[in-house]
Amino acid sequence: MITEAQLVDLVKEAKAATKERKFKQSVELIITFKDIDVKKGFAINEVVQLPKTSSPATVCIIATGEMNQKAKAAKADSVIGTEELEKFGTNKRESRKFINKYDFFLADTKVMPTVGKTLGQLLGPRGKMPTPVPFDASIEAFLQRFRSCIKVRTRASLSISSKIGDVTMEDSDLAINAHAVLNAIEKKLPNGEKNIKKILIKTTMGKPIKQAQEVKKKFA
Repeated sequence: MITEAQLVDLVKEAKAATKERKFKQSVELIITFKDIDVKKGFAINEVVQLPKTSSPATVCIIATGEMNQKAKAAKADSVIGTEELEKFGTNKRESRKFINKYDFFLADTKVMPTVGKTLGQLLGPRGKMPTPVPFDASIEAFLQRFRSCIKVRTRASLSISSKIGDVTMEDSDLAINAHAVLNAIEKKLPNGEKNIKKILIKTTMGKPIKQAQEVKKKFA
């Protein structure tokens, strides 16, 4: 499939094809699929760790007691307990606003039932159900991992789009991130790389830049 060198060329062309804006544009990887029957429940819902990051993902930790204190000490973006959960459970509007603030949620295994009861109907469809954290796990390690991750998901669609960084990053770093996402997605396809039709790179306001030909070779 596509190599990192080829991805660097796509990134360069995508950057060149967009005008400067007053905000920092994202760089996105778009993958289109082929020979997949979406009516048979095809879906991808993956957390992919990016080797290179410029702006860390935001992480909220839901915990009580000692884990709550450890999460605050580790400087999670937000730390809430069961009392806050109960309040959110009675106010869907505030719940939505809160959920949209964070990229990932982690939760003490003990509070997972409460999370499901109060916020499950909102977190689930958004692909943001918390990752359970065992009591004796390192909060710092979990935070470090998820701050460099992105969520890649699609359902009943023959394409997927994911942010791999922003225009301020080095072309080579963006290519490395794109390659990591491609590797993760390939493993989830019925026939691996054979199901990948096109690979495109674009900036937020730019036009998609695609390969000259369809993918035919295994990427290095």
